[in-house]
Amino acid sequence: METLTLKQKTFNSPITKIILALLTFMAVVIISQQIAVKLLALTPFEKDYRNLLKGLFVSPLCIFSYILFFKKYDKRAITEFSAKGLAKNLIIGTLIGFTLQSLTILVIYLNGSYRVLNINPISFILIPFTIMFTVAIIEEILVRGIIFRIVEEKLGTYISLTISSVLFGVFHLANPNSTLISSICITMAGFMLGAAFIYSRNLWFPIALHFAWNFTQSGIFGAITSGNEKTNSLLNAKIQGPEFITGGEFGPEGSIQAILFCTVGAIVLLALSRKQNKIIKPYWKK
Repeated sequence: METLTLKQKTFNSPITKIILALLTFMAVVIISQQIAVKLLALTPFEKDYRNLLKGLFVSPLCIFSYILFFKKYDKRAITEFSAKGLAKNLIIGTLIGFTLQSLTILVIYLNGSYRVLNINPISFILIPFTIMFTVAIIEEILVRGIIFRIVEEKLGTYISLTISSVLFGVFHLANPNSTLISSICITMAGFMLGAAFIYSRNLWFPIALHFAWNFTQSGIFGAITSGNEKTNSLLNAKIQGPEFITGGEFGPEGSIQAILFCTVGAIVLLALSRKQNKIIKPYWKK
């Protein structure tokens, strides 16, 4: 009986749950991507269109695997992917992400460091749209859906938010051309995305915000995102100027103003969450 109790405690501990969830989810991501790559290699499609189709294949599998895993593990309804309020969460999250990234680019423009060279056909945004949405789904499930949410159950909202946001920043250190400023910005973006989840208690809100931030940056304004290669974009632009304003080779989210806007977004969302009593206390204060 004691052994069974120990097994149950181990199985239900936050650390075990996080490890098993991460292993399961990453296995689904890697395997589904490999399957998509192998199948799409047999088609005549160009690289960009293969990436688009790969995203359309991987994204629903990521969501389904998350729902299935926690439905079986926790024996509960997966409310964080609830369809209730779906349109509201997607619209508000997208508007916030678009607005904050547009303000970031606006500062670069006002500094004389952003110049539009030409406007591309609207079809150019289709591929970055799909890619950025897939990236947002994967990263939000990993950081907010698994790490933040499970740690929050024991350590409370603020400690969990700090841990998950710092990890989010650390994860991006491996990106090309990362800097101290870019690391701080990604960490603050982690606070803002975590605050979006706290406020909505639904992953669709931070997914939409995360997607819109990245897509606006690269798919619309033609900037680099997180040090990665440029994607197709609506605007073909030249960004040249002081690195602390433009973000340099990491992209606009490696700028001072991006840190400021993410910080403001996080503070506002946390204030609203606190006002609506959505902050969870650590276990020793319950």
